[in-house]
Amino acid sequence: MAKQPDWRLHGVRVVHAGELDPNTPQTPGMHREAAIDTARAGAEKLWAGTVVIHPDAKTGAHHHGEVESVIYVVSGRARMRWGERLEFTAEAGPGDFIYVPPYVPHQEINASTDDELSCVVVRSGQEPVVVNLDLPDVEPNPERIAWVDDIHRAP
Repeated sequence: MAKQPDWRLHGVRVVHAGELDPNTPQTPGMHREAAIDTARAGAEKLWAGTVVIHPDAKTGAHHHGEVESVIYVVSGRARMRWGERLEFTAEAGPGDFIYVPPYVPHQEINASTDDELSCVVVRSGQEPVVVNLDLPDVEPNPERIAWVDDIHRAP
């Protein structure tokens, strides 16, 4: 008979707001803090944390290697740019989710000049991969993209 796991030691973990770890790779223009990772919660396949971008600020262009990312906008207005020249853009507000596939060059922008942009980020891996990019030929007028899939239609 298999031994029952000790759920007290290997069960649910709660990481309180004051326990987030700021010692994670950073991208200029934003501040990340880890909440769920191996060290804090024993997670093996996920990383989750918070991101704050100050009013009227933007990150440098970067990607996260083979890791998938999901960004949930808690407050503020996020403007995402992506592509080899950051030639595409879309915006998201409170309650919206953003999906960033592996290796996609992107930039997060706080679209507000007055309010902080606060988000929760979840990644598909533990490696804190942040590859900061130097994109010399950034598109000055990115194409606005409406999210469309097989279920939903563009507004």
